[in-house]
Amino acid sequence: MESYDTVVGALAGLKTRGYTTNFNIAFDKLICNENKNCLNPDQFEIVEVHRFEGNSNPADQDVVYAVESKEGNIKGVMTSAFGLYADSASTYMIKKLSINH
Repeated sequence: MESYDTVVGALAGLKTRGYTTNFNIAFDKLICNENKNCLNPDQFEIVEVHRFEGNSNPADQDVVYAVESKEGNIKGVMTSAFGLYADSASTYMIKKLSINH
Protein backbone atom coordinates (compact mmCIF):
# COMPACT_ATOMS: atom_id res chain seq x y z
CA MET A 1 0.00 0.00 0.00
CA GLU A 2 1.23 3.46 -0.87
CA SER A 3 1.86 6.02 1.86
CA TYR A 4 0.78 9.65 1.54
CA ASP A 5 1.54 12.77 3.59
CA THR A 6 -1.64 14.72 2.82
CA VAL A 7 -5.27 14.19 1.80
CA VAL A 8 -4.60 15.95 -1.51
CA GLY A 9 -1.60 13.69 -2.11
CA ALA A 10 -3.65 10.58 -1.35
CA LEU A 11 -6.46 11.62 -3.68
CA ALA A 12 -4.01 12.43 -6.48
CA GLY A 13 -2.06 9.20 -5.99
CA LEU A 14 -5.17 7.05 -5.92
CA LYS A 15 -6.48 8.79 -9.04
CA THR A 16 -3.30 7.90 -10.95
CA ARG A 17 -3.87 4.30 -9.86
CA GLY A 18 -7.38 4.22 -11.37
CA TYR A 19 -9.56 5.32 -8.44
CA THR A 20 -11.42 7.95 -10.43
CA THR A 21 -14.99 7.85 -9.08
CA ASN A 22 -15.78 10.24 -6.22
CA PHE A 23 -18.18 8.65 -3.75
CA ASN A 24 -20.26 10.16 -0.97
CA ILE A 25 -22.19 8.38 1.73
CA ALA A 26 -25.95 8.49 1.20
CA PHE A 27 -27.73 6.80 4.09
CA ASP A 28 -26.71 3.15 3.82
CA LYS A 29 -24.90 3.19 0.45
CA LEU A 30 -22.22 4.98 -1.51
CA ILE A 31 -23.29 7.24 -4.35
CA CYS A 32 -21.42 8.98 -7.12
CA ASN A 33 -23.20 12.27 -7.82
CA GLU A 34 -21.51 12.62 -11.22
CA ASN A 35 -23.00 9.48 -12.77
CA LYS A 36 -25.53 8.42 -10.09
CA ASN A 37 -23.85 5.02 -9.57
CA CYS A 38 -24.80 3.57 -6.20
CA LEU A 39 -23.07 0.77 -4.32
CA ASN A 40 -24.64 -1.02 -1.39
CA PRO A 41 -22.29 -2.31 1.34
CA ASP A 42 -22.40 -5.84 -0.06
CA GLN A 43 -21.30 -4.57 -3.49
CA PHE A 44 -17.95 -2.99 -2.58
CA GLU A 45 -14.81 -3.36 -0.51
CA ILE A 46 -12.55 -0.82 1.13
CA VAL A 47 -9.07 -1.79 -0.11
CA GLU A 48 -7.02 1.04 1.40
CA VAL A 49 -7.48 3.46 4.27
CA HIS A 50 -5.34 6.57 4.74
CA ARG A 51 -5.80 8.57 7.96
CA PHE A 52 -4.60 12.13 8.40
CA GLU A 53 -4.46 14.03 11.66
CA GLY A 54 -3.98 17.79 11.76
CA ASN A 55 -0.98 18.96 13.76
CA SER A 56 -2.71 21.88 15.41
CA ASN A 57 -6.39 21.75 14.52
CA PRO A 58 -8.67 18.76 15.26
CA ALA A 59 -10.88 19.88 12.35
CA ASP A 60 -8.06 18.78 10.03
CA GLN A 61 -8.65 15.10 10.83
CA ASP A 62 -9.70 13.19 7.74
CA VAL A 63 -9.63 9.72 6.26
CA VAL A 64 -9.43 8.70 2.59
CA TYR A 65 -10.87 5.34 1.52
CA ALA A 66 -10.00 3.53 -1.72
CA VAL A 67 -13.18 1.73 -2.82
CA GLU A 68 -13.58 -1.05 -5.36
CA SER A 69 -16.78 -2.70 -6.49
CA LYS A 70 -16.73 -6.46 -6.00
CA GLU A 71 -17.32 -6.86 -9.73
CA GLY A 72 -14.15 -4.83 -10.34
CA ASN A 73 -15.69 -2.38 -12.77
CA ILE A 74 -15.77 0.65 -10.44
CA LYS A 75 -12.84 2.11 -8.50
CA GLY A 76 -13.16 5.29 -6.52
CA VAL A 77 -12.46 7.27 -3.38
CA MET A 78 -14.44 8.50 -0.43
CA THR A 79 -13.30 10.96 2.22
CA SER A 80 -14.74 11.39 5.67
CA ALA A 81 -13.89 13.15 8.89
CA PHE A 82 -13.16 10.96 11.91
CA GLY A 83 -12.98 11.36 15.62
CA LEU A 84 -14.86 14.28 17.16
CA TYR A 85 -16.02 15.62 13.79
CA ALA A 86 -17.13 12.34 12.22
CA ASP A 87 -20.52 12.36 10.60
CA SER A 88 -22.88 9.91 12.32
CA ALA A 89 -24.06 8.44 9.00
CA SER A 90 -20.44 7.96 7.99
CA THR A 91 -19.61 6.18 11.24
CA TYR A 92 -22.57 3.83 10.80
CA MET A 93 -21.61 3.10 7.21
CA ILE A 94 -17.93 2.58 7.99
CA LYS A 95 -18.78 -0.01 10.66
CA LYS A 96 -20.50 -2.11 7.97
CA LEU A 97 -17.41 -2.24 5.79
CA SER A 98 -14.68 -4.83 5.72
CA ILE A 99 -11.12 -3.75 5.02
CA ASN A 100 -9.06 -5.98 2.73
CA HIS A 101 -5.33 -5.60 2.20
